[in-house]
Amino acid sequence: MGSELSTKGDVYSYGILLLEMFTGKRPIDERFREGLSLHNFVKAALPERIIEITDPNLVQERVRRGTPNVNNFGNDWYLQCLNSLFEIGLACSAESPNERIDMSDVATKLCSIKDKLHSTRLPREVRT
Repeated sequence: MGSELSTKGDVYSYGILLLEMFTGKRPIDERFREGLSLHNFVKAALPERIIEITDPNLVQERVRRGTPNVNNFGNDWYLQCLNSLFEIGLACSAESPNERIDMSDVATKLCSIKDKLHSTRLPREVRT
């Protein structure tokens, strides 16, 4: 964005990479013209339209394992984790470098998501 190099630029790139991975869209996609960006596309959709912006391959996998309950976001751990991943991507790709999250906080949040996924996928008898 025309600024000097810093680790905040790496944080930005990581955020865009996360958004690309989970939307299946590239920042140079035709839809991102006239002021719309991948960052703004995701930000405008969360959390109500999370299924609409998520890569169809990921949604299809979720449907295969159990239909997502888009009307009950609060009780669907898969959607909550996806939302958290999108929020990390947004926090990393904030326009102002000073507004971007630190990578140590990103690592903490990612570990928390991993732990949540792990604990919800294990049989109950293994978790206790």
